[in-house]
Amino acid sequence: MSWDLRLSGNLNRSVIYWPENADLETLAKVRGGNPVLFPFSARTFHKGKIHFWKAPNREVLPMPMHGFAREGTFKVMAVDDQSVTMRLNPTEENRKAYPFDYEFLVNYRFEMLSLEVEFILTNLGDQKLPWSAGHHFYFALPWHDGFGRENYRIVLPGCKGAYQAADGSLVSTEFKGGEVSMDDSALIDRIHFRLKDSRIKFGLKNGEEDVTVRVSEAARPLPGATVVTWTESPDSPFYCVEPWMGPPNSPEHKKGLHWVEPGETDCFKVRVTLEE
Repeated sequence: MSWDLRLSGNLNRSVIYWPENADLETLAKVRGGNPVLFPFSARTFHKGKIHFWKAPNREVLPMPMHGFAREGTFKVMAVDDQSVTMRLNPTEENRKAYPFDYEFLVNYRFEMLSLEVEFILTNLGDQKLPWSAGHHFYFALPWHDGFGRENYRIVLPGCKGAYQAADGSLVSTEFKGGEVSMDDSALIDRIHFRLKDSRIKFGLKNGEEDVTVRVSEAARPLPGATVVTWTESPDSPFYCVEPWMGPPNSPEHKKGLHWVEPGETDCFKVRVTLEE
């Protein structure tokens, strides 16, 4: 996935970055687009052992980094000029990691200056199922010739800051929200939850051309709602601002873990806009 704006003077501005000549055979290694993180975001642990989680029936199961949907096969269910809805087709290996009967849909809705993505999970089985999904938007940065990250800033609402430790636990930091220069290394891999506002903005330090990410339709999202900031290296042509349903390893610490009862549906909707 990529998102580009056509500007006056026959110029383009990239909003969501996609690398040229991306190797789709190794999709998980492609740095670009918006990988879908389902059923859980980032790394899960069971008693310090990475890439495992304990299911409701107390069985310890494997779970790859960021879940399995980002490398999964989706079937297009509906499409028109402004939207597309896709359904995940889980493999047998996926079902071993997440042994539930469900339907997982991803719906994209496109407007001139905004993008809305909704995850829709329906429980088709007879036992409640857990999830804590997320997005991994690769935003193009910098988007001006001759500029670097030091020319941009991100504005994070009041929040609780943390990093994930080597055993999967969350280690608190002193950060409580505010404006941060996007060349600040402390942003990398930092987890922001208990958000006091649903909007996260980033753009030029003079306040122009902001990108706004809305984690929730509510003014103040649920306490577990999370935004993670990350990039690969100081000269990467992207910066990831990632809205998640909860912090990493939610099956173990329970923060931001959501449950769907049999026959019920749960949704997670995120909006990215250049208009606010």
